[in-house]
Amino acid sequence: MRVNLLKRLVVTLALAIPGAAVASVVAAPAAHADGCYTWKRTLAPGSSGDDVRQLQIRVAGWAGYRKIVHVDGRYGAETVAAVRRFQSAYGLHADGIAGPQTFAKIYELQDNDCTPSHFSYAELDNGCGTGGWTGGPLSASATRTNALRLMWKLEALRHSLGDKPVYVNGGFRSSTCNRQVGGASDSQHLYGNAADLTSRTSSLCRLAQEARSHGFSGIFGPGYPGHSTHVHVDARRENNADKSANTITWSASRCGI
Repeated sequence: MRVNLLKRLVVTLALAIPGAAVASVVAAPAAHADGCYTWKRTLAPGSSGDDVRQLQIRVAGWAGYRKIVHVDGRYGAETVAAVRRFQSAYGLHADGIAGPQTFAKIYELQDNDCTPSHFSYAELDNGCGTGGWTGGPLSASATRTNALRLMWKLEALRHSLGDKPVYVNGGFRSSTCNRQVGGASDSQHLYGNAADLTSRTSSLCRLAQEARSHGFSGIFGPGYPGHSTHVHVDARRENNADKSANTITWSASRCGI
């Protein structure tokens, strides 16, 4: 279950006490707000390890225009910039260093299964209405990992659109499902890397335009064949064996993309 109101109040009060905040940056573990993951140290340029990887997954949606955050466990310039944008977006001190306040905000945003609060595995696993993460080119575990990373980018996109609902109309597809719907043989939906989006408060063009700054290397919307009713976003660059390759592909001509 999500952290209850009392726990959130305790975290908020602790962070509001200057002395406690300074002490926690130096030595104390970050406040644990749910059953997903707990950071036990402040992370800064030069840090490395799985705790950096966990942070990178959650801030990858704040990569910046035409950029991505490589989930490599190394706290370099890419991660600093993404953390700074995350902090600024949520009204925190934007220094690019991940400490107790940054972690508290992440805890507030995520559920027990590590998904962001406004998206779920069920939404991303709805290809052809069959459910399940099998039948694609990757293992079920690897596919779910891709879907989790994608959801955190969707959370960032949603926040930038004023925290208004963004709806996922299509996510992971098995190979059988992909053939049934006429998907491309190398569709990113097969990898859990893609989502088809709509919104009732933002135009499709607004969705596509805003997605450019949230780590999506594939964007297809109005003006691209078959995409007049939704916007497709994906993480194809991360799925490329050569992580340095520029595999960004955007096309939504009616939106100026």
